[in-house]
Amino acid sequence: MGRSRRTIPEELLLLALDPTTGTTAQPQSLDLGLAGAQLVELALAGRIAPDGDRIAVVMPRPTGDPTLDSALELLRRRGSPVRAVHWIGGPRLGLRQIYLAHLERCGMVHAVAGQMCGVLPTTRYQATDTAISRDIRARLDSAIRTGVPPDPRTAALAALAHAVGLGKHLYPGNEGRSSRSRLRDLIRHDPMGGLVAHAVMDVQNGVAVQPRRNQQAAGVPLQPQAQAHRGSMAHTSVH
Repeated sequence: MGRSRRTIPEELLLLALDPTTGTTAQPQSLDLGLAGAQLVELALAGRIAPDGDRIAVVMPRPTGDPTLDSALELLRRRGSPVRAVHWIGGPRLGLRQIYLAHLERCGMVHAVAGQMCGVLPTTRYQATDTAISRDIRARLDSAIRTGVPPDPRTAALAALAHAVGLGKHLYPGNEGRSSRSRLRDLIRHDPMGGLVAHAVMDVQNGVAVQPRRNQQAAGVPLQPQAQAHRGSMAHTSVH
């Protein structure tokens, strides 16, 4: 996979990065959004495909992007399609930091060391080329303003931005209310993006874990598939 095209996880993270503070908006939900963005990117690359509400690997060949290939390999090891909501809801925290390091290696951001309260070490990230972030934002603004159906990548990015709560970061206050509403509506323009975005929101609302809790409360043991899910979802680091 060439570097001429930015991936959806990269673009989602750049959208969330505040150019003033060097921090990311919605840090907790952003990890979920990045996991979902990986699924969309892998689908666009022809490696996976939706199977109802599940995700199936259709071509296990690596993409050449180490962060995506880690996700693809985990999906391949499952051996059977996995529900998007279970994949995104698995213990995959840390993706935000992994992608920040990835963007730094790619030269899209640079790390700035600092301290909090003069004691605790902190790291902020500044975009090395603000034109990239402006271009990403302009695509969303155009889709919202014109009402013309966006391309699948932009539609999926919009769906994920809405799902993780970036709408209030991108279009704040009462004056941004209509833009936030139209951002939400863009979810319908890409089936895969819509599937993943809804899964992200379901995880945040606790829908992903509810069936398993109900099973355990009723004394029903977890199926082997669910048990395997817990063990296989540990995130691998970038090589």
